Amino acid sequence: MATDSIVISMRLPGRSGERLKRMANQHGWTPSDASARLVEEGLRRAEFAFIDFRDSAAGRQACIQGSSLAVWEIMMLAHNHNHKVDAVAKHLRWPNAKVQAAFNYARAFPDEIEAALADNSAVDFEALSRALPQADEFIVKAPAAGR
Repeated sequence: MATDSIVISMRLPGRSGERLKRMANQHGWTPSDASARLVEEGLRRAEFAFIDFRDSAAGRQACIQGSSLAVWEIMMLAHNHNHKVDAVAKHLRWPNAKVQAAFNYARAFPDEIEAALADNSAVDFEALSRALPQADEFIVKAPAAGR
């Protein structure tokens, strides 16, 4: 979020205030932080088509509505498809508009997306196996020549 801020007070119905406090506690936020995040997310939803926000193991993430994909995951696919909206849309079997929405969001919030991509790149099998000790590594071997 932006480093400069303004103070805006608001009155919430009692039940909403309790729900806000509960959400803040679940995330380890203050009620003020939770309300600021929810307002920011609401503004982003209003400004960007197909964008939603979800909790994940990595924290709150911008996702594409109606899918399980975060915007950063779509941008990772974009890298593999020469940053072509139509190529990513074809790969996902989505309308171009949904993929364009991810591109638009990523362009507006590049630091957020780059940080998520960097976090993803930092995870290797060793790091994964610390979090998931039951994980097994397997390596696909190329077929022998002439087969």
